[in-house]
Amino acid sequence: YRVIFASAQGTLMELGIGPIVTAGLILQMIAGSNFIEVDFSNPEDRSLFTGASKVLSMILTAFQASAYIISGLFGNLKFTQSLIIFAQLLAAGLIIMLLDEMIQKGWGIGSGISLFILAGVARRIMLSCFSVMPVGGGSEPVRAYGIISALIQTAISGGSFDHLILSHVGYPSIIGLMTTIGVFLFVIYAQGIRVELPIAHARFRGFRGKYPISLLYVSNLPVIFASALFGNIYMWSQFLWNNYKDSAWAQYISLLGRFSYEERRLVPVGGLAYYVTSPTRGFIDVMENPVRYLIYAGILIFFCIIFSAIWLEVGGLDPRTVAKQLVDSGMQIPGFRRSERPIEAILRRYIPVVTILGGLIVGLLAVVADFFGAFGTGTGILLSVSIVYQYYQQLMRERIEEMYPSLRRFLGG
Repeated sequence: YRVIFASAQGTLMELGIGPIVTAGLILQMIAGSNFIEVDFSNPEDRSLFTGASKVLSMILTAFQASAYIISGLFGNLKFTQSLIIFAQLLAAGLIIMLLDEMIQKGWGIGSGISLFILAGVARRIMLSCFSVMPVGGGSEPVRAYGIISALIQTAISGGSFDHLILSHVGYPSIIGLMTTIGVFLFVIYAQGIRVELPIAHARFRGFRGKYPISLLYVSNLPVIFASALFGNIYMWSQFLWNNYKDSAWAQYISLLGRFSYEERRLVPVGGLAYYVTSPTRGFIDVMENPVRYLIYAGILIFFCIIFSAIWLEVGGLDPRTVAKQLVDSGMQIPGFRRSERPIEAILRRYIPVVTILGGLIVGLLAVVADFFGAFGTGTGILLSVSIVYQYYQQLMRERIEEMYPSLRRFLGG
């Protein structure tokens, strides 16, 4: 879960963008479910929604910082030490919010949240490839941590490459490198698979275009939601077990997660948290405990499909909403009346199918990448490729808006 929250243990980025992402998702779900009425085309409503998101982000930052300290994650602290760490985490959260707002205000491209995630994944991949920090000993020879650095080091010394093919202790390996490259290439390829519906402008007869329905229609959102859910299960089960394992509620808490100390850190050994934790040593863990990770794969893929279907309605991507957007922007499908119903009927042939299929594919990709030790985790690779592709789409959209100003309303400008 640290990948999607761009967090780093033991640093000021301990919470990362977790509170901001969680606050945004909660409010988006509430707004999309019509529990609150928000008109995003109204500047006043949009401003209130943004303000509510910031307030909720600050509340969640303070709440999570307190939970981390109370749970003993940082050890047994005195009151003054706890207060200092709380202030540091709260200040770091506020700075992250300010940086995100600066980028959204025009001091950068896209959103700060996406940049934080992309930077975190890129850092992990670079370290896994090129770090020269010496590791190993015991069951494995001493080597550079980065796989490319280790390959060069081994080639120069004339040693065997066998221990680099698959690491038994979770270090970057040749299989992990090939998996990373393979997942990157497949996601890039999948982003280009689409069904294109011909559209024309009702007033400007000369304008014709295509409305693309991508195979990954809901993008990486299903795996973000699933990973965020698993991360919260892990975090709160760890908190409850660490503080209340000897209470009368212990048997119920153990259903959520049981933990034991290994190498001075808590690791799940039972309960739901045990089955929603990805393998830390990649294929080695999968071979040692196949049942556990088959259950993990099934749960992850299931929730990716479920969240795809939910976000289709909540995110305003369903056929009825898209048909209304097309008609309101003056577009129509040639050969059909300029009405929502026929356009909705055509969209309904494709959108529900690609939504479920897209959720299944991103879930499978994340599982395969995790099982074979991809650098930056499977979720991280999916996020990074999707974020880069979104930047490309944003630049192309701005170019189209310059050429066809009348399309700004439909494109969200």
